[in-house]
Amino acid sequence: MTDHTFSADGVAVGYGDRTVIDSLDLAVPDHRIGAIIGPNGCGKSTLLRALSRLLRPSAGSVLLDGRAIHEMPTRQVATVLGLLPQSPSCPEGIVVEDLVSRGRAPHRGTFARWKAADDEAIASAMEQTGIAELATRPVDELSGGQRQRVWIAMALAQQTDLLLLDEPTTYLDLAYQIDVLELLAELNRSRGTTIVMVLHDINLAARYCDWLVAMRDGAVMAQGSPAEVVTEQNLREVFSLETRVLPDPVNGAPIVVPIGRATPTPSHVGGPQRGRGERAA
Repeated sequence: MTDHTFSADGVAVGYGDRTVIDSLDLAVPDHRIGAIIGPNGCGKSTLLRALSRLLRPSAGSVLLDGRAIHEMPTRQVATVLGLLPQSPSCPEGIVVEDLVSRGRAPHRGTFARWKAADDEAIASAMEQTGIAELATRPVDELSGGQRQRVWIAMALAQQTDLLLLDEPTTYLDLAYQIDVLELLAELNRSRGTTIVMVLHDINLAARYCDWLVAMRDGAVMAQGSPAEVVTEQNLREVFSLETRVLPDPVNGAPIVVPIGRATPTPSHVGGPQRGRGERAA
């Protein structure tokens, strides 16, 4: 697994004349799992889209190994950085194995022959996500949870060093949510894959991630380890929510017990913050 640097430097991005994120700095810790959390509409998915080159910043740059990602060739980026967007779409009638195989495209030239390594990557991704028995089924006939696992398999088949996932547990019941997060954790342990996710479940984010970024109104409000970010004060500021934060009896990570709505205050949580040395322990 190759070491990489990946960061947002003074990034401003939005849609048309509407700026969603302005002057945002973020350094992604290498070989770690992180999550972006925050209320609906705070800019989480917009940030992920900017990091993945789907949105071009109006100011600042997203830097991959010191180079502006929007100035790099598409295939070069795709061999290093994989993305599972929030609402992916696929051609009508395509079957599961064919969709998963598209994850191999960045590793093959226009006239490259199909290799055993491609078959192995596809088979491994389908086995890891529990969809091997669905190989010949049309994707549009599957349940929402099954489709989500197919898309995750395609991202895994791409075999990139960095993986961005926008709400990867959407449509999944609790058991499959745990399966997916355990799979990503194992991918990080075994291959050192750097993973950045948008997650809504703060308790799952705190349990499975090394670092968190909490956003509100397009700004980074807190950043660091789960213990540093998931505090009663931060949750009040970021989510306007009164909570109690308790230690997880399994691994000691913070667990959030919601109490009710809080009155938001105008102050930020100590202002925009950078990570604790930009690397989680």
